[in-house]
Amino acid sequence: MAEDEAVDPIRPEFPTARVKKIMKLDKDINKVNSEALFLVSCSTNLFLRFLAERTAEVAAEKKKKTVKLDHLRTAVKRHRPTSDFLLDSLPIPAESTQSVARSATDRDRSRPVADKSAPAGTRRIDHFF
Repeated sequence: MAEDEAVDPIRPEFPTARVKKIMKLDKDINKVNSEALFLVSCSTNLFLRFLAERTAEVAAEKKKKTVKLDHLRTAVKRHRPTSDFLLDSLPIPAESTQSVARSATDRDRSRPVADKSAPAGTRRIDHFF
């Protein structure tokens, strides 16, 4: 009976070439074995699924239909192993970001358009022409 069923091979959902490029960004990695590439792709998929499920649970607890960054931060904080490595990489909570954005827009409104300088690392479009 088990022989009659056709078993579909497990295929990673992420493009393997891109995963390989990301892995090779590490200076210590020269070559990537196909089995290692497969395992990294599958484990990444499982981790993202886990993270999405936990984030959706937090959003449902707060009776929200839209998942937001705050829900993700809460889900990460609740899971200790994930919190240890991921919490520092997440952006700052929305409250402090909004207050910084408000003060920046207030400053920008007070200056004339020609005096506005571009953010660090960028140039205004009129510098290209």
